[in-house]
Amino acid sequence: MSGSILGQRFCLSTWGESHGSAVGAVIDGCPAGVNLSEDDIQKALDQRKPGVSPYATKRKEPDKIEILSGTFEGRTTGAPISMMIQNFDRHSKDYDRDSYRPGHADYTYDLKYGFRDYRGGGRASARETAARVAGGAVAQKFLSELGIKIKAYTYSIGDIAISQPDLSIQNYLNMPDANAYKQAAKKVEDAIQAGNSLGGEIFCEISNLPTGIGEPVFDKLEAMLSHGILSIGGVKGIAFGKGFESAKMTGTTHNDSLFVENGVITKKTNHAGGMYGGISDGSPCTFKVIVKPTPSISLTQQSVNRQKENISLNIKGRHDPLIVPRAVAVVKAMASLVVADLILVGLSSNIDNIRKILLM
Repeated sequence: MSGSILGQRFCLSTWGESHGSAVGAVIDGCPAGVNLSEDDIQKALDQRKPGVSPYATKRKEPDKIEILSGTFEGRTTGAPISMMIQNFDRHSKDYDRDSYRPGHADYTYDLKYGFRDYRGGGRASARETAARVAGGAVAQKFLSELGIKIKAYTYSIGDIAISQPDLSIQNYLNMPDANAYKQAAKKVEDAIQAGNSLGGEIFCEISNLPTGIGEPVFDKLEAMLSHGILSIGGVKGIAFGKGFESAKMTGTTHNDSLFVENGVITKKTNHAGGMYGGISDGSPCTFKVIVKPTPSISLTQQSVNRQKENISLNIKGRHDPLIVPRAVAVVKAMASLVVADLILVGLSSNIDNIRKILLM
């Protein structure tokens, strides 16, 4: 099975299945000398850990990280960083090998491979994202050495959206708006009672990003971020800056006018989301991520099985009524991984950069 590696210079490879013995990640290409401990990674993992919210799956996993290689005395060595997270709360009996769950990868995995790990979806399970978050935590430590910051939060759940974010507000939905949280929590509770699920949006901002990040044509900043973000299970779209609102604007209202202030070129607006021509322009890179409703619901659904029979399906197991709050950490991780990779790729973009590295 290919497709488990992301990146050209700062590379992430994930492994493991939902109900296997463990999941894990390998980071190859992280520069030596980055301060990194298991506590750094654990903090990120705790943000997506299951079983700690009334609005999340009841699966209980400690998600305890173990670094197996690539660090010594609290710093990266430049060698591959291998990490493991053991799976403990496994309920394989909840899953049927013959039924295809609507909205899941069961059917397409069988079509492609002729055989699949049906326990919770195997590699297609959201459990795999724990490994992404571990890898993303390494990327975040690397980026922090450069002053780059990435924040993400729940922007909307269903039709309830935040108005003015206050990042000091902490709650189970990762929604930085007290009033919106109250309304959204009621909406989620109603969905749980009805046996249904919800989707929503996640906002992400990358700040202090240097100019010149992103490669023209095929590896533009937004193209590579889209690749990473859209690879997250359940994500159905991404929109930069003004996003889909841009289609309703004119050139005069959408264009970000440039001006000089105190000898520095800047922009009056940031409708483009922090980039021109796929290359960062020094302003914050902003985007929204669209997440679909969780496909595992307790209501009876119509589907088929491997014997090509029509069936009525009642999905068992422990599932999130919405994945948006826990996916916030995954979006942040994937953005960190993509940016870290593009920074290293871009170091050879001009001779001055090479001189600074080799002749300093």
